[in-house]
Amino acid sequence: MTGKNKLLSGLFENWAGESAQSITMLPQSGSYREYYRVKGATKTAVGVYNADKKENIAFLSFTNYFLQAGLPVPQVYAEQVEDNVYLLQDLGDVTLYAMLQDGKGFNDSLLDVYKNVLSLLPALQIDGAKLIDYSVCYPRESFDRQSMMWDMNYFKYCFLKPAKVAFDEQLLENDFVTLADFLLSADCNYFLYRDLQSSNIMLCGSQPYFIDYQGGRKGSLHYDVASLLFDAKALLPHNVRVDLLNYYIEALRKKIAVDEKSFKNMYYGYVLIRIMQAMGAYGFRGLTERKELFLQSIPPAIDDFKWFAENVQLPVALPELQKVITRITGLKEYECYRKANA
Repeated sequence: MTGKNKLLSGLFENWAGESAQSITMLPQSGSYREYYRVKGATKTAVGVYNADKKENIAFLSFTNYFLQAGLPVPQVYAEQVEDNVYLLQDLGDVTLYAMLQDGKGFNDSLLDVYKNVLSLLPALQIDGAKLIDYSVCYPRESFDRQSMMWDMNYFKYCFLKPAKVAFDEQLLENDFVTLADFLLSADCNYFLYRDLQSSNIMLCGSQPYFIDYQGGRKGSLHYDVASLLFDAKALLPHNVRVDLLNYYIEALRKKIAVDEKSFKNMYYGYVLIRIMQAMGAYGFRGLTERKELFLQSIPPAIDDFKWFAENVQLPVALPELQKVITRITGLKEYECYRKANA
């Protein structure tokens, strides 16, 4: 038995009052966290090992506050932060992403799940924000200028450079500053989930649960909706994205006043930075680490850039970034990674 298994086994026994009969490692995603299904004679839990203590503290702290607010997140059964392990409620194996991959296309059942998630999101962003201790956020307390520049430079160095997309360094940097200025003009006093995507929504019965929000921080309302609806691997039809955005705005109106035109102008700015951040991840995890799922996400992300260039006019000028997006939409060498059923 490995050291990690011993830690998880001991933690499980203390919580469950019975020994662990099996510990099975679950498939890894884009992070370096390790997940295990731990089973005893009558109980089961998901064990987590993560060497990043600050990230663990953020996740456990957020979970506590979300549970207080009555939000659907996994229960924490036991934690041993000094050893980088904790136990969570076992929500099964069905993610929203898995539902999207069942080959049935985007149907009413999936639409209902998305609407359910979007109806819950304002409570997480607004009610959760009132409880959160932002001092534990990692690596930043807010999605501020520094965070935005990190994301845009991630895009530049992990996708543009490896993909050999030409750009003028100074002009592109100028556009990054302009875009950050625009995005920061939004009200940024809400909880920003940071990585709300189909693979981070678990379906336990018919109830969606939020997971993997350890990167959360203070930010605007727009980012998480952009992240969910422009999740490249989800392949949502654009008309569905528009309908779901409108659905979210109506759900949001139950909590705060919303100027729809202003909200949508800002939303598409956050769509742009989210696509850029995702492309950075696809470049690093795909082109550098050669992880198949991330390579498969590159063609639909290029499609999203193409749609954005053809359909969105932001209220700020980003001339060099527009040139870069045009060059990306002309890339053909990544078509070999496109999934057959995309």
